[in-house]
Amino acid sequence: MKIIIVGAGKVGYSLCEQLSREDHDIIVIDTDAKLLEEAQQLLDIMVVQGNGASLEVLKSAGVQDTDVLIACTNADEINLLCCISAKKLGCKHTIARVRNPEYNQQIAFLREQLGLSLSINPEQTAAQEIYRLIQFPLFLKRDSFDKGRVELVELKVDEGGKLEGKRIMDVTDILGLHVLVCAVERGDQVFIPNGRFELKANDRITVTAARSDLAKLIKSLDIVRKKIRYVVIVGGSKVAEYLTEELEKSGVEVTLIEKNEEVCNRFSQRFPKQLVIHGDASRKGFLESQGVGRADAVIALTGIDEENLIISMYVGRLGVEKTVSKIDRTEYAKLFSDTDIGSIVCPKDLVANEIVRYIRAKSNSGEGSVRSLHRIVNGKVEALEFLAPDSAPYFNVPLSKLNVRQNVLIACISRNYQIIIPRGDDCIKPHDIIIAVTDAEHPISDLKDIFEKDAVKAE
Repeated sequence: MKIIIVGAGKVGYSLCEQLSREDHDIIVIDTDAKLLEEAQQLLDIMVVQGNGASLEVLKSAGVQDTDVLIACTNADEINLLCCISAKKLGCKHTIARVRNPEYNQQIAFLREQLGLSLSINPEQTAAQEIYRLIQFPLFLKRDSFDKGRVELVELKVDEGGKLEGKRIMDVTDILGLHVLVCAVERGDQVFIPNGRFELKANDRITVTAARSDLAKLIKSLDIVRKKIRYVVIVGGSKVAEYLTEELEKSGVEVTLIEKNEEVCNRFSQRFPKQLVIHGDASRKGFLESQGVGRADAVIALTGIDEENLIISMYVGRLGVEKTVSKIDRTEYAKLFSDTDIGSIVCPKDLVANEIVRYIRAKSNSGEGSVRSLHRIVNGKVEALEFLAPDSAPYFNVPLSKLNVRQNVLIACISRNYQIIIPRGDDCIKPHDIIIAVTDAEHPISDLKDIFEKDAVKAE
């Protein structure tokens, strides 16, 4: 597909990086010549310097022959204007990053009247991700499929715990629960394991389970975590506002710590029931003096990655069981992966993943195309959702007799609201929802791509 990206900042660069790997033709528009030069040197893309909202600039980039335009500058108004102009000039699909909550309330109108295909709010998306993590504090990461009925959760194998030294094929019997370990991160290595793979202490594993079984999974691991009732948020960002709104609705008590007095006043006016503390959380002894160690969870949402990570490590030593850090530089996630840093949320990656999912679905819009996509294990593995077509040669054939591609695992089958964690004798049927896991180096856009050329093994 031919794709124009307006804005070469953090989100724009991340999109370029991911989409160029999938052999799309990428053109980036930005007013900053230095950003464009850096992107062009590192990635296989074309660049156009100029204002992406300008008709002449869009025409010079060939927007009239473009499949998708993605507007991800820092200004909502420019993003919307880019999309309107591109649509009028003949672009097939337009995507805008829209951050203003007021615009967010008008999205349905914008889509219908302006021809906007998709809008993404990074802060709201990040807040939703954090809220989901707080619901089940044990999990380091959560991703959902099939309208929330299927979950992929990441957790750590504890030393001396039930799973240490056990084979993947034995996990279901050990836990007394139908789950599937579909990815394992061990140091710098990532595995999509077979049944004989043996788990070790400190492995980070991604497990597929029905949402209804998540509470049972926690109980079966003999790890007792109390329900989150009191949350401390450090940093009064837009993410903090969206998150506090969700927490307040669910009856969770919130304390915000923010060093900007104006932000504190605004937050207090919007959330009069919650406590707002004006102070610098990075100052020595401040968090301890405020009794933060009593919190069930601490969410670090300042604008500085390093500060967020240090806060999470510090409050963990104060006894806080659940910590979440917002970061923009994903290399920090890898750097601190061996520490008890808790969960990490990266808004730009969440946005990029959502857009990549949309583009991959549009690039192959027939039966069996991708319906949902999540990158897991620090972006090294993809989990994808497909809807099985009306007919296919691999239907009603036991999975053990199918030629599934190397490094691909069928993690779940959803059939008429029944969640099947598959074994060798299970089959795929028409209109099943399939969750498959594969390494990110070999992207998949269609269900048939998870199989070799001859999908069924020869007798």
